[in-house]
Amino acid sequence: MFKHPKESRVSITELMLPSHSNFSGKIHGGHILNLMDQIAFACASKHSQHYCVTASVNRVDFLNPIEVGELVTLKASINYTGRTSMVVGLRVESENIQTGKIKHCNSSYFTMVAKDKAGNNVAVPGIILDNEQAVRRFARSIARQQQTRHRSSKFNASEFKIEEHLESIKQQNAKIEL
Repeated sequence: MFKHPKESRVSITELMLPSHSNFSGKIHGGHILNLMDQIAFACASKHSQHYCVTASVNRVDFLNPIEVGELVTLKASINYTGRTSMVVGLRVESENIQTGKIKHCNSSYFTMVAKDKAGNNVAVPGIILDNEQAVRRFARSIARQQQTRHRSSKFNASEFKIEEHLESIKQQNAKIEL
């Protein structure tokens, strides 16, 4: 079975309140991460028609601050499907209600895994790629998976080669005392 990404797209908009902010009036990153996890869950669950859990979050860069009183819109779409996992692409934008100015605040990728009632991984429907952007997103997810595997094995204690890293570390704000 295959499904089109538009069948499980989700978006939410929420007014940012003072209770969501830090002392300088900027919205806590943790609050935004919570909203991102919720919408990733909703999107993945809608696609798989199962309860889903967050397996990983690939890079979260806060590009622009979000102010109290702004509307925050989160958009989620399935970018990739594996056997039991899905990559949900997320975009976070804020809108100044008075000026109408929209800022891109964050993009991220959540890997979600579908579970049955007993908590076992369950197969998910595949994804229909019907345009160049969908193919690009799917291919990018494959590349990200390969980079993650390479990165994690390169720094395993049993495979780590200290001499390959000493020179670059010396150029950083660190002092090596071995």
